Amino acid sequence: MLVCQCNVISDKEIEEIVLSFLKEDPWQLVVPAKVYRAMEKRGRCACCFPNVVDIIARVTEEYHLLLDRSSVDLVDVKARLSRLRQKRIGGRREGRSTGHRAA
Repeated sequence: MLVCQCNVISDKEIEEIVLSFLKEDPWQLVVPAKVYRAMEKRGRCACCFPNVVDIIARVTEEYHLLLDRSSVDLVDVKARLSRLRQKRIGGRREGRSTGHRAA
């Protein structure tokens, strides 16, 4: 299917580029500009970008389903950030009590 009429780009070409990005790093953010840059083209009218975003989302979801990662491999981001914050600031914040209001 032709996705971009200005540059004559098919959905298969976009899928191949997105898969190559995901093979490099499965958790990277893939956006239309990055896909077009990899094909050495640029979005002219940008009418195809919503379709490209849909293709990126579909291919990424399918790729992650194929990886079939267990929940043990996944990282709880909120818990990790909380631990890093506690490590950085320590147990207390500037000596203030918990009931202190600045304003």
